[in-house]
Amino acid sequence: MNRLSRRVSTSVFRLVRPWRSYSTQRPRHSWSLFKKGSQVSAIGFVGYTFYKMYEHSHPVLNPLPPDPAKKTVVILGSGWASTSLLKSIDTDLYNVIVVSPRNYFLFTPLLPSCTVGTVDVRSIVEPTRFITRHKKNEVLVYEAECTEIDPDQKQITIIDASDIKGSQISSVIDYDYLVIGVGAQNQTFGIEGVEKYGCFLKEVWDAQKIRSKLMDCIESAAFPEQSPEEVKRLLHMVVVGGGPTGIEYAAELHDFLVDDLTHWYPELVGKIKITLIEAMPNVLPAFSKQLIEYTESTFKEQNIDLHTKTAVKEVKEREIIIDGPGGRSSIPYGLLVWATGNTSRPLIKTLMAKFPAEQTLKRGLIVDDWLRMKGTDDIFVLGDASATKYAPTAQVASQQGKYLARVFSKFHRIEYLSSLLETAQDKKKVLRKLEKAKDIKPFHYSHQGSLCYVGSDKAIADLPLGPGNVASGGVATFAFWRSAYISNLFSSRNKWLVITDWTKKTFWGRDISRE
Repeated sequence: MNRLSRRVSTSVFRLVRPWRSYSTQRPRHSWSLFKKGSQVSAIGFVGYTFYKMYEHSHPVLNPLPPDPAKKTVVILGSGWASTSLLKSIDTDLYNVIVVSPRNYFLFTPLLPSCTVGTVDVRSIVEPTRFITRHKKNEVLVYEAECTEIDPDQKQITIIDASDIKGSQISSVIDYDYLVIGVGAQNQTFGIEGVEKYGCFLKEVWDAQKIRSKLMDCIESAAFPEQSPEEVKRLLHMVVVGGGPTGIEYAAELHDFLVDDLTHWYPELVGKIKITLIEAMPNVLPAFSKQLIEYTESTFKEQNIDLHTKTAVKEVKEREIIIDGPGGRSSIPYGLLVWATGNTSRPLIKTLMAKFPAEQTLKRGLIVDDWLRMKGTDDIFVLGDASATKYAPTAQVASQQGKYLARVFSKFHRIEYLSSLLETAQDKKKVLRKLEKAKDIKPFHYSHQGSLCYVGSDKAIADLPLGPGNVASGGVATFAFWRSAYISNLFSSRNKWLVITDWTKKTFWGRDISRE
């Protein structure tokens, strides 16, 4: 029996030993594959980065000049819709001219971060010529403002938008197709004092103005022998508007006060107050109820006062008059940021007046399902300048620009096939292609979700999933918020600059100097 036991145990050992040997080698093999995969990914990432750097610094040296035989597309504006169209349009098919008062694209979702120094303004702007000079055909860019549109003559009048002007300050440009993407301006609802005393948050100079006034308030509050009442007023920051812009600014301001000013202005700790005013029953009306409650509870933890169902009646130099559930009262303030919505620009209102029968809405130009302005055949309207069934967001505008670029390609193909039809031997074949080209699908918006930063390294996300949606909030969502914004930046240059800004802020904090 002993001999048999030894044989059995030896046999079992021999059977088991190879399995044990395999089990100890398998993790090493997996780790080796992981290391090789990481090395390949790192090399690919570095290689791609250097390729993008090379591509960025080497524009087309001798682009082809405009061809008189091609039709001309004039693009007004350099916002989300116009820039998306500019990047996507085929310049082999059309002459393209860009007219905008600013010679760059601004990534507006990160603009609230610029008001407190989390991100530098230069990191979220992309000069228009960085896009046009990489196209094979020349694209003309004019830093100018369009003052008049003549649909009958198919002409626009532009004036020089620079502070320093030459002898020629106006010009007339002909177009075959006109694309209006001038956006909208801030809505004040006719409230007295808003434009004079408030700060908007739509352009680069708005963020710079807010940053300057914020530091003015803080330094004035730290001035010797300042009265307690005046210190309280100067350190009261009021935000009007409970949409994503107002929420994100209040969140960024809270982080700045907590993370930075408490270290460098210890005498002001506990005296700074943030108040957000919203006329609707709750903030962020486009988000789910769960995320609205999460945002309100987060603001409560951060000691940010929320005044919902409250309307601003008048803005004075040192106080605002509000009408809320408790009746009419006044709120002293040091800084007022107005982020309540949009209204049409004067150019749009003037164009509306030329088509009174077709253009009956005040909030924007009415377009058909192909983004063509009603009442015209050759004017297209994108983004906030249009009145559509979609919300005026960057997502919508960006998708509209890409869609219109495809529509213009279809237009060119229709013209090309129409010219072939008379001389073609197989007219039926050409006719079939022509009918297929004429079948242009209407614009359809694909919602990719909504994101909003709520402070303290927390964010919320409302993402579509099947017939419903997924709502999430917290630190993990903040990481997703950052990655989503990085992926949506227009260039690799902007991506690197923003990542660098976030890294600098993490290790060195925000700059507290006044510009």
